[in-house]
Amino acid sequence: MKCKLFEDKEFYGRLMSLTMPIVLQSLMLAAVGAADALMLGSIEQNSMAAVSLATQIQFIQNMILSSIIAAASILGAQYWGKGDERTLKDIFAISLRLSILIDLIFWALCFFTPRLLMLLFTKDEELIAHGIHYLRIAGWSYLFTGISQSYLTIMKVSEHAKQSAIVSTFTVLLNIFLNAVFIYGLFGVPAMGIQGAAIATLIARVVELVWSIAYSFKKTYIHVEIWRLFRVNPALSIDFAKCMLPLLGASLLWGVGFTSYTAFMGHLGADAAASNSVASVVRDLVCCFCNGVASGGGILVGNELGAGRLERGKLYGDRLLWISILLGVASTAIMLVLTPLVMSFVKLTPAAYSLLLGMMVIMAVYMIGRTINSVVINGIFAAGGDTMFDMYSLFAAMWCLAVPLAFLGTFVFHWPVLIVYACTCVDEVGKIPWVFIHYKKYKWVKDLTKDIQQQGA
Repeated sequence: MKCKLFEDKEFYGRLMSLTMPIVLQSLMLAAVGAADALMLGSIEQNSMAAVSLATQIQFIQNMILSSIIAAASILGAQYWGKGDERTLKDIFAISLRLSILIDLIFWALCFFTPRLLMLLFTKDEELIAHGIHYLRIAGWSYLFTGISQSYLTIMKVSEHAKQSAIVSTFTVLLNIFLNAVFIYGLFGVPAMGIQGAAIATLIARVVELVWSIAYSFKKTYIHVEIWRLFRVNPALSIDFAKCMLPLLGASLLWGVGFTSYTAFMGHLGADAAASNSVASVVRDLVCCFCNGVASGGGILVGNELGAGRLERGKLYGDRLLWISILLGVASTAIMLVLTPLVMSFVKLTPAAYSLLLGMMVIMAVYMIGRTINSVVINGIFAAGGDTMFDMYSLFAAMWCLAVPLAFLGTFVFHWPVLIVYACTCVDEVGKIPWVFIHYKKYKWVKDLTKDIQQQGA
């Protein structure tokens, strides 16, 4: 089959119907971080920096949850493509059990040991104090994160991506509105600053969970019967673990690595931490589209592979590869265009302004690698269960190159901030050739449902 990149209307129709709601959902989620940064940054630089550091705890939680959610999405997409709704419900139950466990662990850490968590990222006592106030409240919202994401993921897999995006969009807009109310003290509410941001997050997460559960009981939607939560399907659990564990390894490598980058910036001073927090928000916003294409494209490819249409799944992968390259170039251009707008919108010290400008230029180059790798690794490879590559590539590019360089630059050689920052971005660009070589091996072209049937699931 020839690629015919722009000729297949059916392909693009299906891709857009999956991708655009997910892009909107990702954009709305990233907007919460942007709103926190802009609103708190308009009051005080240290409040913004402290929240940026404190939310790294949720970032780590999300990295663990993402492996559970991704495994549910990969297997769920293939079984939905095959038309096996019963097994999809079992996959949903596995996802919920694991997510609830992770939610409880991170709530306990935030509630009982917030100071210890903040010490992982900074030694500045003012930043630590602000972070503790935030974590003691926001930590309660971490109880609901995994459960909500499990529900929203099953909605995407079962052709309700639009409704999933509606829930996320509304709750994000609610979060931003409540941020303004509680941070600034609107409508007679006392101004609470950093604690107000935490309260807004908690309320939004509760609304998201309740709405997601209510949606699941509508006709044509998937809901999990309570008894499934207490019943273990051994064969399916094994396949879930085979899919999830490499993703977990990759998520932890990537998540702890990114958290290390934030810690390095925190140890380089308040100006470095503040400018990095702004650059990170912009990065997350620009990455929304590539994340949406990766997620939607992965579901699309997974549907074809699960239905046994391997050649069509391979063809769709080829198209997504070219789309990722074009999208990477576009993301770089967008990052450069946004730079002057971002510089004019935040209140920073002169030194932090200078650092932010340099970070934005470095990030523009980084976006090419980030976009291609997200779509190919997290979308195409994952769709066929080829999840080990992500872990290997992260270990080599991040932990054998980027993290050691940034660590040495921060604590041993005392390099300038922007040199250390550039070290934290080298991994995504460096692994592009490796990704292309692995893609052409086509190990990801696999029907996972056949393997599960052979095990008697």
